Parts: sequence; structure tokens; C-alpha cells
Amino acid sequence: MTKVVVVGAGLAGLAAARDLAGAGCDVAVLEARDRPGGRVEQAEIADGRTVQLGGELVGDFHTAYLGLVAELGLTTRPSYVAEPGETTVDLVDGRWIGGVLPWLTDAEREIAARIGARFAELSSTVDPGDPWSHPDAQRLDRLSLNDWLREAGATPGLIRAREVQALGHAGGSGERTSLLAVLRMDAVAGSLGEYDFDVWENLTVAEGSATVALRMAEELGDRLRLAAPVRRIAIGSGVEAFLDDGSRVAGDAVVCAVPVGPLRDIALEGISPERLASLRRQRHARAGKVVVAYRSSFWRELGQNGLCESENLFGSTWPQGEGVLSILVPPERLLYHLSTADDVRRAEVLAALARIYDDRARDPVAYLQRDWGVDPWTLGYVTQWAPGDVMAVGRLHGTHEPPFYVAGSDHWVAGYMEGAVRTGRAAAKAILER
Repeated sequence: MTKVVVVGAGLAGLAAARDLAGAGCDVAVLEARDRPGGRVEQAEIADGRTVQLGGELVGDFHTAYLGLVAELGLTTRPSYVAEPGETTVDLVDGRWIGGVLPWLTDAEREIAARIGARFAELSSTVDPGDPWSHPDAQRLDRLSLNDWLREAGATPGLIRAREVQALGHAGGSGERTSLLAVLRMDAVAGSLGEYDFDVWENLTVAEGSATVALRMAEELGDRLRLAAPVRRIAIGSGVEAFLDDGSRVAGDAVVCAVPVGPLRDIALEGISPERLASLRRQRHARAGKVVVAYRSSFWRELGQNGLCESENLFGSTWPQGEGVLSILVPPERLLYHLSTADDVRRAEVLAALARIYDDRARDPVAYLQRDWGVDPWTLGYVTQWAPGDVMAVGRLHGTHEPPFYVAGSDHWVAGYMEGAVRTGRAAAKAILER
């Protein structure tokens, strides 16, 4: 019987382990935390509601994730995109309701439409599975998104508009994002020319996104070992994983499903220098998340839908459920957010929400924060591709070197939870085919 060691019990590792166990493999899953799920996590607040502290949103084209959800007997529901009311924009010079950016002229909106069409046309020339094959790949990767926008005729006002949106996604500024990486993402979604919330984020798991991980962990039973940090993986005729407590687990193959940040703290022996360099070259956006729960969705009374993009303390808010707001803190603002005591941070966030909505925002029934960017087992939230990164990571990205297999949202083109499930199941399939 083939024995596979799976390192990491996030969505990727759990999905791989589930498929391997279902096919009759002997599986051992090693997780550093005292819980499964990785960057999906949920908590029950005092009034009995369950809130999501990590990933929670997917789109219709995230078929691997949605297929797994169905297999586990879970269901989906429309996300915040179905909320009634107007979107809010929180600017350094005031609050605007209706999602209309006040500084943009009609002429600039026409320019934006032309640039969007040009972007979609360009993204359709990029093979998301092999962006390195594009004849202009080096230049497209070297350019930042904002540099390309300026080349395409974007005004300073349009660049500002793009920055508001970019920081709301927690992936970082367009000044520090590879054009090729963004084109690759757009190609996966069908070359839309923009990040369309109705396509990328229109669904969520009705029972809670973290329930997907918990169901898989329950199925795996005692195959899953918690509080078991791996410090070294040695590859030879088989594999050995050496744990923090001095013990080791041996197998015929290993699925490495550890995010690329903490993976740098694991010694990898017996893989090619090129593979190691590729893995070490990837990066994560150091973002954070805050969840604030209220007695009701009071913003609806104000004609607002709970969706806000901000130039101030955080990047965006959206309603994850009745009376519950999710908030993302982008990389450019996380260190400032972390620079003071927790009670001060809480007061600053609630004051910002009061400005965006009204004073009822100062009186939540629950306030939770997850600083994913500094969590030692995560060191990030979503994959980040700076100019030059796609070419530097190279064609080994997301591929395997048997008996060493990789999985995780880092190793797919785009789609966070979709990427985790897709690559986890693909790694299991590759092992089974061998």
C-alpha cells in the first residue's frame, strides 16, 4: 500500500489526503496548528452565529471547489453581490455613496472603457497555464499594472481609481503587481477586462466556508495529526518528514501543502536546486482580516449594501451574513494597523466604520481579528506577484518532482480557495496515476 505524507491541513492538504485515502492509500496528514483549515477558519460568537475569519468567497467558474462542496453535502448561497443598496467609497477627502468616484470625468470614463477592452484583448493572448510562452512575456511581467495603464493613456485620476480597487482586494498596490500576473488571472476568468465581483465572488458556502475543511478533517479521522510542525523534509528513495518534537514520519511520497511563507522555514533536502529556487521565490501578500458583528444589518436602512472600498485604514468591507461585516487590511496598511495595542486598533476600526456607515457601527456584539500576514503558519493571505516574479518563479511553478508534490493556492493561477482545492486534488491524482 502506498503511504503518502501530507504536510499542511489547509484546504489543499485536506483535499489531497481525502482523495488519496478514498483510493486506498495510507495517508498521514501533519498540521502545525491545533486546528485544521489553514486560511479558512470560523468562530461562534456569543449569540450563536458563526462567522468566517478567513477565505469565504468563490465564483461560478471555481469548479473544483464547488464540486468538493457538493461531494461533502454542503450548499452554496449568493454572496454579498446580492445585497440591496448602494456601494460606498471611503476617500481621504470624504465619503461617497453610490460607487461613483467623484473626481472622474465623463472623458476619463470613456478612456477607462477603452483601456478595459484593450486589457481584455491582451489577456486573451495569454495562456494561463503557460504564461511564459507568450512572445512578450518578459516585458509584460516586468511592467507593473499601473505602468501599463499609464502607457495605455490612463490619467492620474484613473490610476487612483484602480488603486482604490486594488487595495480593496488585499493583493497589494498596482504599482507593485506584475501585469502578466493580472493578465493571467483575467484569462482564467474568461478575459473580462476587469475584476468583476459578480464573476469572482458571487457565491459562499451556506454552512460556512471553514465547514468544508472541518468536514474533510472529520472524514480523515486519526489520519490527521494536529500540533505537529514539520521542520525538515528529506527526499530519497522515499520521503521522511522530521517534526518539531524530534519524531519522523516516513512514506513513499509527500504532498507539500504549506504556504510559501512558512515553507521557507522548512528544510527541503533531495529536490533539485531549480525547484527549491522556484519555491523560495514566490511571495504572499501580508494582509489581515477583521470581522465585526452587529445585531442587524443597519446599513440597509441607510441605503448602503455594506460593500465599501477605502483609501483609509482598511481596503474594503462587505457583508458576510446578517449583521456581519468582513474587513480586509491590505499589505500597505497592515504594519500601521499592527503598530498599536489591540484596544486602540479596535477603536480605530470602529471609528472608521462609523464614518462610513453611522454611529451604530461603534457598538458591535463581537469583534474578531486575524493578522494573517504575521501568523507564523501563514505569513500572508493571498498570492502576490510583483513585477518580474512570474518569470523568476518560472515554469516549475505548480509542477511536481516525484516523490515530492506541491499543492496550495500559491500553485494555481488565481482563485484562492479554488486554487487550494484544485491543486490538492491534482496532486493526489498525479500520485495515484504513478
